[in-house]
Amino acid sequence: MNRKPFYQQLYFWVLIGMLVGVLVGYFFPAANPVHLRLFGTDHSFDGSKLKPLSDAFIRLIRMMVAPIVFTTVVTGIARIGNLKRLGRIGLKSFLYFEVMTTVALIIGWSVAAIFKPGAGMNVDVTTLSTTALNEKVGQATAPHSMIHIIIEFILNIIPKTIVGAFAEGDILQVLFISVLFGIAMAGIGDANQRVILAIEQVSQALMRMVAMIIRLAPIAVCAAMSVTIAKLGIGSLAQLAKMMACLYLTCISFVIICLGLLLRYYGLNIFKFIKYVREELLIIFGTASSEAVLPRMMSKLENLGCSKPLVGMVLPAGYTFNLDGSSAYLTMGALFIAQATNTHLSFAQQLWVLVVCLITSKGAATVVGSAFITLAATLASLKTIPVEGMVLILGVDWFMAQARAMTNMVGNGVATIVIAKWENEFDAVRANHVLNEPTFVPVERSVQLPGSPAEAIRDLDKIAK
Repeated sequence: MNRKPFYQQLYFWVLIGMLVGVLVGYFFPAANPVHLRLFGTDHSFDGSKLKPLSDAFIRLIRMMVAPIVFTTVVTGIARIGNLKRLGRIGLKSFLYFEVMTTVALIIGWSVAAIFKPGAGMNVDVTTLSTTALNEKVGQATAPHSMIHIIIEFILNIIPKTIVGAFAEGDILQVLFISVLFGIAMAGIGDANQRVILAIEQVSQALMRMVAMIIRLAPIAVCAAMSVTIAKLGIGSLAQLAKMMACLYLTCISFVIICLGLLLRYYGLNIFKFIKYVREELLIIFGTASSEAVLPRMMSKLENLGCSKPLVGMVLPAGYTFNLDGSSAYLTMGALFIAQATNTHLSFAQQLWVLVVCLITSKGAATVVGSAFITLAATLASLKTIPVEGMVLILGVDWFMAQARAMTNMVGNGVATIVIAKWENEFDAVRANHVLNEPTFVPVERSVQLPGSPAEAIRDLDKIAK
């Protein structure tokens, strides 16, 4: 297999963009803009002025997510045909998601309780300015009770209109519509083949569009890092270094120990898997959003040996229900604020924090900053930890969002592999062949490899060449 030189790889240019962004933000801070005169008019420039470039990239990706989820899920369900099998996959996915997010919540809670990152800060809540906090969380209000939280979550699954779900880009609502439509198409029988074939062709065209857009990732990462460093400064990281270190420690431990042991049980290596998705991790690190790599992750998991219908069902669902990094952040953030503001919590109250976070974590979407808003809603519903304390982590939330998003992405990739193994829809021979070969060769969605391992490897090499 011919390998591209490192300077032609996407991850290399993402790293270059990240470095350039840090330098631009450092030398052109928002507090000290450079004044330029262009076309006879005075202009000021600083690193934060590049924000439209990163925003444009995120919008380009987000506009692709809803139609890709729809076409993939619909064709996947229609191809499955057997509704019992569909329900079995859905049940296994739900159970897996609940177990792993609970584990992530407990690990985040344990790390915060052991290392106590907020202890000793002795912050007086009345002295905190909540202006920036109000701008961040918008009109988020406290739910009246746990029942109210559950009802609101269920109602939010159902869109007001079909078009509205796609217009808003709500993955959960789009997934709900896709499942219903896929089941309806499966019920039609063989008469749906022409429609399914057309939808598959649209799906392939959408993936090609994503491949075009993803080439802009280095520019987007450069802009995003420039904006962050220009506004916050590198020195801002030292102020809450302990909190950030605890979160990164939690996420790394969860990925290496929990997810690593799962993959090892099924004969795969977590470090090879991380290397396989390194480009996606770098894009997430720059943009702090795992949504930007959802289409590529679908292709990579199919290329790894997971069946197309299963990937189309499990991965989009995981982006709503299996946010491991966000779950760890919720319990850790809540305990950090309690410690920093000297809010004493009994063991029973800490357990209640865990229960509430388990439910509210399902509302943390994959867009930038959503986990922060979810934490605000969680604290407002608890009424024992001051919401105003979130001002303390507002400044460095971007850097913690990077850890959350990367953990979410790896967690959902592993979830798809594990559930594919449970369903005997995973080609382990192909997976080991791909993980041992660093070059990513996307597989067309219409390609079906034969069942023989030897034939599968031969066909893989043919496709790669």
